[in-house]
Amino acid sequence: MKLDVIKLDGGKAGEVTLDEALFGLEPRADILHRVVRWQRNNAQAGTHKVKTRSEVDYSTKKIYRQKGTGGARHGARSAPIFRGGGVYKGPKVRSHGHELTKKFRKLGLCHALSAKLKAGELVILDDVSSDGKTGALAKQVKNLGWKRALIIDGASVNEDFAQAARNIEGLDILPTMGANVYDILKRDTLVITKAGVEALEARLK
Repeated sequence: MKLDVIKLDGGKAGEVTLDEALFGLEPRADILHRVVRWQRNNAQAGTHKVKTRSEVDYSTKKIYRQKGTGGARHGARSAPIFRGGGVYKGPKVRSHGHELTKKFRKLGLCHALSAKLKAGELVILDDVSSDGKTGALAKQVKNLGWKRALIIDGASVNEDFAQAARNIEGLDILPTMGANVYDILKRDTLVITKAGVEALEARLK
């Protein structure tokens, strides 16, 4: 399939042929959900922790005698029912990540690209050459109507463009190897440079 290529100033720069195997799939929500869930679980720190009964700083002395008080029998103030006592079955430090095959991760990325194309939210950019001026780039982005956009460049990101883009709200830029399902789906517009298309096809084939 063919798609028009534009420049940052909005002018046309020809056409590009997109691979059907990457951009022509019928998007499946179940595949996208599994890949996004894998990404977010791996990103979760898992450092939450509470003190158990054996870890709170309390004396282990029996708080009062066993019988004759008219109250319940207790051994120590560290019991979970007391204020300041240990927490019963609270969270522990652990990894929330799980495995997902490389083949399935690639498939998820292809479905995310296809979903953006089908929704009409995919833009092919000639290149991201820039003079490094944030104001000029912000004006171009506004004229193009990009409010929440992700730009995927080639193997490396143009340094001048990255410097100009880093203070523009809602605009993110990634190299091809950084392209992922979560970042693609959460943006309103996906912008891929011609170099990015070539690199993605080489990565996903």
